[in-house]
Amino acid sequence: MARNLITDVAGVRVGHAEDAKLGSGVTVVVFDKPAVAAADLRGGGPGTRESALLDPAMTVERIDAIALAGGSAFGLDSASGLQAWLREQGRGFDVRGMRVPIVPAAILFDLLNGGHKDWGRYPPYRELGYQAAAQASQDFALGSVGGGLGAATVDLKGGAGSASATTRDGATVGALALVNAAGSAVIGGGPHFWAAPFERDNEFGGRGQPAQVSTQALTFRTKGQPGENTTLVVVATDATFDFAAWLKFRADRMTYFMVPACSS
Repeated sequence: MARNLITDVAGVRVGHAEDAKLGSGVTVVVFDKPAVAAADLRGGGPGTRESALLDPAMTVERIDAIALAGGSAFGLDSASGLQAWLREQGRGFDVRGMRVPIVPAAILFDLLNGGHKDWGRYPPYRELGYQAAAQASQDFALGSVGGGLGAATVDLKGGAGSASATTRDGATVGALALVNAAGSAVIGGGPHFWAAPFERDNEFGGRGQPAQVSTQALTFRTKGQPGENTTLVVVATDATFDFAAWLKFRADRMTYFMVPACSS
């Protein structure tokens, strides 16, 4: 039965871990088998780890998991915790008998959300990454959890969201997002959501769209500068990923637009 989650794609699991006092956390995506992956990085200050490995020209063609965290650059430590858990499971890229788990990571900025950030010498994200990995499953919470705990839009809390769909060809596509966006998720301060046309099972309250939208409601409002905010997204699919065709596409276009994908 479909859950309308990224874990509707077979072989994908998600785990969260957070610290309420810290006001931040970690979300991990774990693949049961190494997955073909690529990335699209945008914005003026992306914070990532192992993103260079996602270039199709690199030696490592598959990854074991992805870490998404709050904490700005401090949150990149989450990948070390996730990597430690994977190593305990015997996972990783084989380098002459030594296995190295491949764990790309990305972070969002939540350092000004009021949480206690005076953590001492080392930030807590490594341990949170390990805890999130240990809890990864097909069923997981949405909202203010994990890496989305401290996220916010201009007028509402941000957080973790997920959805899935099946194509006409029978492939499953799922997405997971941690939303820490500059703008607003609602029209004119609410209660109607911009995403109402895509609502399922009254997840936005079943209010639909307003009968009319005023010019004032369309005024752009933002928290900080647009370049200071981040939305992290993982897209997975069980569709066949043709790596050779992908390399040709990249060579022809001299750029790439794919987001992380899981192959069956």
